[in-house]
Amino acid sequence: MHTAEHILNSVMDKMYHCGRSFNSHIESKKSKCDYHIRKGLSDKEVRAVERTVNEIIKLDIPVGEELVSRREADEKYFTGKLPGDAGETIRIITIGNFDACPCIGQHVKNTSEIGTFSITSADFNEGILRIRFRIGQEVSQPGLRIPA
Repeated sequence: MHTAEHILNSVMDKMYHCGRSFNSHIESKKSKCDYHIRKGLSDKEVRAVERTVNEIIKLDIPVGEELVSRREADEKYFTGKLPGDAGETIRIITIGNFDACPCIGQHVKNTSEIGTFSITSADFNEGILRIRFRIGQEVSQPGLRIPA
């Protein structure tokens, strides 16, 4: 789930220039990410995000980690979600050349190990888009209505 979250964050930022999620809750069965964004996504846009995440997953990209100084992390990566007591050495998770960011979660060694990424819902309220997702089973719902 953590690796899928990284891919989702990168896809959302590349497609909608909204930055990484400012709030997330990652669990093994279902997870969510919140984004600051100007408008909600249509059903077609939600499916495009889902499709793009799955295309990245299928590329068989190696997932690695590197340790960097806190100063380097602050200069190169979004560190806004790091706790104040994160220390002077920060773990950066890399997904090939596609994404890199600080994370303490468990990750797969290769994107092909993730399984199928499915967005179960997307809600927009007062400038915040919440995307809920699962891994492993197809749960896409044709005609899912996403308020714009």
